[in-house]
Amino acid sequence: MGAFLEFAFLQRALVAGILIAFSCAVLGVFLVLRRDAMIGHGLSHITFAGLALGLLVRRLPLAVAFVVAVFAAWLLVKLKSRAGLHGDTAVAVLSSGGLALGIVLASAARTYNAGLLSYLFGEILAISRFEVVLAAALAAGIAAVIFGLYHKLVFLTFDRESARAAGLPVERLDMAVTILAAVTIVLGMRVVGILLVSALIVVPAAAALQVASSFRKALCLAGTAGALSVVLGLLSAYVFDLPASGAIVLVGLVLFGGAAAARRRLR
Repeated sequence: MGAFLEFAFLQRALVAGILIAFSCAVLGVFLVLRRDAMIGHGLSHITFAGLALGLLVRRLPLAVAFVVAVFAAWLLVKLKSRAGLHGDTAVAVLSSGGLALGIVLASAARTYNAGLLSYLFGEILAISRFEVVLAAALAAGIAAVIFGLYHKLVFLTFDRESARAAGLPVERLDMAVTILAAVTIVLGMRVVGILLVSALIVVPAAAALQVASSFRKALCLAGTAGALSVVLGLLSAYVFDLPASGAIVLVGLVLFGGAAAARRRLR
């Protein structure tokens, strides 16, 4: 472990990975309980379209992906509330459209190369200091939103109709959570790539919900599971020469399996 931490690029990967995984996992608890777990999957496909657009216009791909992802989050909430579409239907529509558009734009930009593949499969070992700062800002922002709106978000998560009847701004709260998810996906794809970033949202949250006895404990356990996935995944990748993104997600799945087994024993 000492040798692992001697390298600056591994230190940056570890810090940024932990912060992003923590952010994804905490948001994932809300999304999983609301049965919106596939939002991460859908927004990741739309983010691919944003990356392809950035490559086509020769601008910063991550910046363009960020704008596209936030717009998609806004559009997703509007489709659910105004068009009367169920959550999974709205996600499926945007997901398929985003992926199709991304393929067309990437073909037009002629960017089927190693650069595009790094976005698809992740490039955590190439994370810069600026991206570490962004990850820290994201984690702090998510913590601030959850702390400030905790009771409202919990009410909305467990009883949406009662929250609306009580006068809570349901659509605005939905918008806040979905936009935060979009931002975490844009940064999270640097950790595990577009193809696996939804796993950072769903798997640690699902593991925590297997054993947590309260909502607060679920948030803490989810964040811990996400951080452990990054630490043990990076260590496994370093020791056994494995792809870091795949190792991180596989560790998360092992943690989920362990949590599910522990739940069965406690019954």
